[in-house]
Amino acid sequence: MGSGQVTEQLDWNGKKVTVAGLGISGIPAARVLHGLGALVTVVNDGDDERSRAQAAELEAEGITVRLGDGATLPSGTELIVTTPGWRPDKPLFAAAAEAGVEIWGDVELAWRLRGPDAAPWLAVTGTNGKTTTVRMLASILEAAGLRTAAVGNIGVSLLDAVLGEETYDVLAVELSSYQLHWAPSVRVHSAAVLNLAPDHLDWHGSMEAYAADKGRIYEGNQVACVYNVADQVTEDLVREADVEEGCRAIGFTLGTPGPSQLGVVEGILVDRAFVENRQKNAQELAEVADVQPPAPHNIANALAAAALARAFGVEAKAVRDGLKAFRPDPHRIELVEEVQGVTYVDDSKATNTHAAEASLAAYDPIVWIAGGLAKGATFDELVRNSAKRLRGAVLIGADRALIREALARHAPEVPVVDLDRTDTEAMSEAVREAARLARPGDTVLLAPACASMDMFTNYNKRGEAFADAVRALAATGDA
Repeated sequence: MGSGQVTEQLDWNGKKVTVAGLGISGIPAARVLHGLGALVTVVNDGDDERSRAQAAELEAEGITVRLGDGATLPSGTELIVTTPGWRPDKPLFAAAAEAGVEIWGDVELAWRLRGPDAAPWLAVTGTNGKTTTVRMLASILEAAGLRTAAVGNIGVSLLDAVLGEETYDVLAVELSSYQLHWAPSVRVHSAAVLNLAPDHLDWHGSMEAYAADKGRIYEGNQVACVYNVADQVTEDLVREADVEEGCRAIGFTLGTPGPSQLGVVEGILVDRAFVENRQKNAQELAEVADVQPPAPHNIANALAAAALARAFGVEAKAVRDGLKAFRPDPHRIELVEEVQGVTYVDDSKATNTHAAEASLAAYDPIVWIAGGLAKGATFDELVRNSAKRLRGAVLIGADRALIREALARHAPEVPVVDLDRTDTEAMSEAVREAARLARPGDTVLLAPACASMDMFTNYNKRGEAFADAVRALAATGDA
């Protein structure tokens, strides 16, 4: 298969398709399918005011919507297209399996709808770092003069990228485990699994099922399967994948790279994979200082992005230029301000223990602000691995007791402030308490290791509340 491989074009006219779920991917999928001539029915669990407004819009366009009933398979359904959030154990999917009806996700739909001159996909998944890596990759591809976009679970929707008027040379695609679960026929040019740690286990049912869904990204790779040398599971997934003949396993490491790896030597990102005579030669790509912020896990992201770009034939200079031009999204290890010698860093995006541990590894000593919704996570390993860096901890949110207990077990000498409040001023008090514990040279780090929805609309709002509280602290000089 070539990198522009397309699947057989389907005749959608009159095909009865059920779209599972309104929302960010369900509504565009329903409209696209309706436009292709399919007879579309959207089913949705919820029946709230927003759902009713969305349903009214779709029904005005000729699309059937059933609110408050996401469990029953509409009569005559020939295909289900589901939004990523719908869990595999939904009754609708059991009914589909019994009736022999296929289930696709929005990514699978986009893959099936690509035209004959479709741009190849460079794809990224992993528990943490996906969005940053995909945006780094897009920046590198742009620096190489290629027409590209960061798409998938980020930025432009895949359906828009595939069906829109703009043409691309290559797409940088972020894929979540949810999306991969429902994408059986996707076969990309090259892919990376950045890391694997327990997450979304309530959705997948087990760590094994979660890893298997992540591993689907390697199926049918044509040039490179990029894995994390420090994370054995990612290499195991490469070994298990059925790839195109000639496809190579390419590792990335924060240490000195071996042949067929990218790594770091004396502050330089180097390539020993896509060079002549890789047993002896290495190509300099960029300096560690070119990556912002130069935290260890972010260097790993940069190496993964560089590996995918190099697999696509991008020159070393474009890797450096792309990394230098890249700036991370807000709330990802973002420096807010320095107040009286203490640095305040917002990593509200660290919504699980793996992300928080990576963030904590970048600073020392730390006053840690943590807590929120644990989503079934445990915190012993995180606290054990980070204990020596902690000056103190301020805990917020619904499941803060789980972190407090882990601190008591593994870091009993670390002072802990437990804030039993969830009102809008809770973050302000957390920042004031952290400032009280901190000394000049310390970092106050918001890396919650938990989801935000117990107290905030999303992690962005949580990060904004932290930044506002830090700026208020700076304005008063009350540190």
